[in-house]
Amino acid sequence: MPYNPFPRLDFNDRTCFLSGDTSDITRLTVFPQWILDAYQLTGKPFKLLDESMVTYDGISVPCSPGTLLSLTALENRIEDAFNGGYGQVKELSQEELFHWIGKMVYGIMYHEIRTGMRQQAMMGERMNFSQSLVHKFSHFLLMLQSVIQPVVFEGVLPWTVLVFPVENEPAAFNYRDEINTLTFSLSMKNFGIIACLQDNGANAAYHEEILQKVAGQTLQPIQFEELCARFFYSSYLFNRLPEYTVLTMPEATYVEAMPLRGISNKPLFDAWQVKVYGQVLENFWKPWGYLLLEIIKDPEHPMSFLLDEYGDFRRSGLPR
Repeated sequence: MPYNPFPRLDFNDRTCFLSGDTSDITRLTVFPQWILDAYQLTGKPFKLLDESMVTYDGISVPCSPGTLLSLTALENRIEDAFNGGYGQVKELSQEELFHWIGKMVYGIMYHEIRTGMRQQAMMGERMNFSQSLVHKFSHFLLMLQSVIQPVVFEGVLPWTVLVFPVENEPAAFNYRDEINTLTFSLSMKNFGIIACLQDNGANAAYHEEILQKVAGQTLQPIQFEELCARFFYSSYLFNRLPEYTVLTMPEATYVEAMPLRGISNKPLFDAWQVKVYGQVLENFWKPWGYLLLEIIKDPEHPMSFLLDEYGDFRRSGLPR
């Protein structure tokens, strides 16, 4: 069976974070060295879930030689494509992008769990995880293990990964994730990526109308951040815990997504609340200083730089 530390919360520094191997373990920085160097992130602060601060280069996980070999090969392909910009990033496969994004998100998650376990142990307590998170994160790890061992995804892919052209500043590097919903965004160079790492494509379907309107358009940073806010908020509204049929065979593990609707007639997403969305958008728009009261001044038509008053893609009057 594939390695899974979640049921027993068996996270330690002697076991590879991805494979479960225990031989010749070294440390792997979660953020790749080429990104740390290119954006001068060494020593720069990174905020964890508990509001404590670490540095980008201080987030590391235990890694076996075999895992390191696979991840290094992946990293080389990603670095080459990212250096080539949007056109080359767009050519990367969905699985390559999922692996690269997932390695960072899971690496940060692993670090967060280890930190939480140490803090709980100091208080004489054991860390508790909800069963729904154990379920979700176990499946996430299984899917990510496809970078080191054969995993075949049958039917719909378990994730949404979207790449957009964005007119970023040359020095821009904006990383964001939300561990509980497994949502991610990154903007750098001339592109931006949004990923929902366990939604079976539901968020892309939910935002189909606006995705059609931005298709083929180059986004300004404020537009990309608005799109990110929409996806992060819809991931919060997504009310299903995806189920998967997992069949482990000698040659590979086969993963097939079960229908999200299941036996429930309830919509896949809870009702969109303009005020809550406005709070999310306010956070994403911090660099431009827009406040919640401005954003939802007209609750029926909250502020948008993606769409104009006619609901079409907005091309003018955009803050830089």
